[in-house]
Amino acid sequence: MKEECGDDQPQEYTMFFDILECMTEHTAIITVAYKNYTVLHEFLDCLRSQVDKNFHVFISDASPEKGVINVDDLDATVIPIENNGYAYGVNVGVREARKMGITKFCVINDDVVMKENFTQILNGIFASHPQAAFGGKIYYAPGFEFHTEKYSKDDLGNVLWYAGGTVDWKHSSTHHRGVDVVDTGQFNTVESTEFVTGCLFCFDQAVLDAVGFWDEKYFLYYEDADYSERVKHADIPLEYHPDLVIWHKNAQSTDGSGSDLHVKLQKKAHLRFAWKYAPWRTKLHVLKNYLI
Repeated sequence: MKEECGDDQPQEYTMFFDILECMTEHTAIITVAYKNYTVLHEFLDCLRSQVDKNFHVFISDASPEKGVINVDDLDATVIPIENNGYAYGVNVGVREARKMGITKFCVINDDVVMKENFTQILNGIFASHPQAAFGGKIYYAPGFEFHTEKYSKDDLGNVLWYAGGTVDWKHSSTHHRGVDVVDTGQFNTVESTEFVTGCLFCFDQAVLDAVGFWDEKYFLYYEDADYSERVKHADIPLEYHPDLVIWHKNAQSTDGSGSDLHVKLQKKAHLRFAWKYAPWRTKLHVLKNYLI
């Protein structure tokens, strides 16, 4: 580790428990990398600039050809894995964090950037909202908006991608509140939400003990909706915290939003999600659309 906790102790066992206590106070920043090392390095640069250094980064690298990931100056662990999907990569990171005694987990995309106070705010929320799962406010990174023609130059960086989420059970689909809307402060209240996106999904050991790991039968998409449902079914608060802010370079792992691969993966995951949770009429409707 880069950091040291506690004073020097004469006994080795005392030093061991000091280190373990230090790691327990850390937050696990868990991300899954796939091919695009440029966005990963930009993400890591943001973590290097954080004011609050009480975190350890876990990078599950699912790239078919592994590249060099320089984390020598970060408290970080790189884990080469097979590309068995996003949920699998998340679970690998969570398990590695647990081995180190870490009990707070922040699952986050690597195609995001954030300000220097991100982990400071994150750790504050963990301290004030124990035994809860939560997400934050997510903007499109400038230039990555889905409808670029809609916005003025001054709007860029202030266009919402997620400000809380809802679930439409008639279609068994999840929706981002505020998506494609310019932020004017209309979503600045901490509140319960129906769905937290896997782009930024935070939870602690109490949630993990109650709900378990992410469902690895989802390859990509709807694994976050599935985990949200399991959190709610366990009567655990699922919350939106607008002070926790990131900017998202949308759909960097699937050839871009609306691509054939993007649509294919979404339809398959949608079917699984509907089959697990939706009313029977919706299940049959989603199955029909999938087959057609």
